[in-house]
Amino acid sequence: MKDYYQVLGVSRNASQEEIKKAFRKLAHQYHPDKGGDEKKFKEINEAYQILSDKNKRSQYDRFGQGFEGGAPFGQGFDFGSAQGFDFGAFGDIFGDLFGGGAQRKEDLKRGKNIEIQIEVPLEITLKGRSKEISLEKMILCNRCQGKGGEPGTPLNECFSCRGTGQVQQIMKTPLGSFTRITICPECKGEGSKPKNPCNVCKGEGRTRGKESIKIFIPAGVDTNQVIKLEGKGEAGRKGGESGDLYFRIFLKEHPIFKRRGDDLFLRVPISFSQAALGDEVEIPTLEGTNILLKVPQGTETGKIFRISSKGIPRFSGFGRGSIYVELVLKTPKKLTREQKELLKKLKEEGI
Repeated sequence: MKDYYQVLGVSRNASQEEIKKAFRKLAHQYHPDKGGDEKKFKEINEAYQILSDKNKRSQYDRFGQGFEGGAPFGQGFDFGSAQGFDFGAFGDIFGDLFGGGAQRKEDLKRGKNIEIQIEVPLEITLKGRSKEISLEKMILCNRCQGKGGEPGTPLNECFSCRGTGQVQQIMKTPLGSFTRITICPECKGEGSKPKNPCNVCKGEGRTRGKESIKIFIPAGVDTNQVIKLEGKGEAGRKGGESGDLYFRIFLKEHPIFKRRGDDLFLRVPISFSQAALGDEVEIPTLEGTNILLKVPQGTETGKIFRISSKGIPRFSGFGRGSIYVELVLKTPKKLTREQKELLKKLKEEGI
């Protein structure tokens, strides 16, 4: 007697989800149309029909392989009486066999999306800025204006689908025959074809070429941020909808500032006398101008000061980040004789 649990490789207390998962894996592996063992596939299917049905599984657990007056399990599956059968378990398999399911004509005609990378300086984050780029991609055919035929050429009914744009596909499997309606591969769902295809695009309605595109980089943008431009991707087939353009931002490294979110960080060297006596120090900004920072008397190296509203504009459009200034004590490497004498005197004073 067959052990259906052993056939599927699951324990006797396996959940319905575990049984379904095991069946999918084995069905993919042994399906005849994928080069598998037909006998093994039928055995797997037989086991699944029993163990996936709560009533049948209960009777199998109690009485073994025979039930309902001695009739054996696994006499084949009748699609004519498929009430209550879980077709979801076969979804992945049939999707593979039929190329992932039916496609819409609009999907076949739509152009591909494009993603590009744009490197910009940190200063560009201060204000929104337009930039023109040249992009090589599929563009609308100038000769036929996307129609796919020579100018003035008539359209003929597609001989494959008789003008419907759809055809039937029939496939026989150990589980029975399956029929589905799909897009006609000959006319790509159009139902007609031009008598004379365009000499330039060969009936595609598009060609490869360059297009100048103006993109806008908003203020406050950050590295790895992606901005979408609808309809600026590749042109669609035969006048179909164009894809979208996505451009990913990368900010160049700045020689002075480090960015963290909407804040800017920099280190500014100060002398011992400035730290001890206090002073006003010029601090650069991203705009290119300087502002004065008051250094209190007795400031220690590493002290960080915050200058509000001088950082990166927030992408939301409200407010700006801050500049954080770290003051670092600068030790002179060369001293004059007079400077050495003065420092010696200070040393004698305990400073």
